[in-house]
Amino acid sequence: MGELEKNEEDKPFRILVLDGGGSKGIYTLGILNELELKLGSTLDNHFDLIYGTSTGSIIGALIGLGKSIKEIKQLYIEYIPEIMSKNSKKGKSSSLKELGDKVFGKAKFDDLKTDIGIVALNFDTQNPLVFKSNIKQAHGMHQSFVPGFGCTISEAVQCSCSAYPIFDFKFINTSNQGRIKAIDGGFIANNATLFALVDADKAFKIKNENIRVVSVGTGKFIEKPVKGFFSILKYLKIVKFIERVLLSSTNTNVILTKLIYPHVQLVRLNDTYNEPEYGTNMVEQNLDKLEKLFQLGRDCYAKNEKEINNILAE
Repeated sequence: MGELEKNEEDKPFRILVLDGGGSKGIYTLGILNELELKLGSTLDNHFDLIYGTSTGSIIGALIGLGKSIKEIKQLYIEYIPEIMSKNSKKGKSSSLKELGDKVFGKAKFDDLKTDIGIVALNFDTQNPLVFKSNIKQAHGMHQSFVPGFGCTISEAVQCSCSAYPIFDFKFINTSNQGRIKAIDGGFIANNATLFALVDADKAFKIKNENIRVVSVGTGKFIEKPVKGFFSILKYLKIVKFIERVLLSSTNTNVILTKLIYPHVQLVRLNDTYNEPEYGTNMVEQNLDKLEKLFQLGRDCYAKNEKEINNILAE
């Protein structure tokens, strides 16, 4: 093997994983804002593979298309209150579709600047539904692989974000698997690090010691105190239940990742905030609170900057 080939083989393979969490994705953006400033250009230039679930799929897809964190934050600030203020799951889903089609247009997975995985769940089969960009990510059946199952990025993101019953189911027509009824990927992998590592290890054939993972959460907050009518309280109970399911999914995947891939270098950014003033949830609409979450994300980056630098060093 020549020296050039050897160097290429030993080059770090960088993975960015973004958790689900609804409105709290703004916290993720606070972390990524500092990371982008540190690296000096948009994040698609610095990661070989990006995996996202739910709100993380929106952010990950926009990064994959070359968008800056500043641009993505502006979209969140502009559209989160509009989407989350809808009074029905149909209204939220319609608003999400409108945003997705406006932001992503007809872009497909071939248009991405870096490889990506968007995690959803096939409701009928209860199997993972992972939209991927590169045939190298396929685990068998290469002959029928189609990037993103032939769907648009907007459709994939809507699937990943359909946290039923807060949002409605999402139906898609794929080019190789027929019609699928999908729901939020957080129900199976709210943190998709394990899925990403299996791609890197088994599909891309990257040595474990060369894999570098930056795993970004949406923060851990106490339940937002709410006063209001019974219908509002009932709705918030549903939100709380779903958040517990997503947290359980996250914890399970983080633990399994450490057990299965102990030699992979990984930094996890997901601080806990027990102060009542930071109380929030995945359907947060208050702009002042969203801005505060963004700043808390920046603080989380600052606490972990040394470890992040070590992970991203050549």
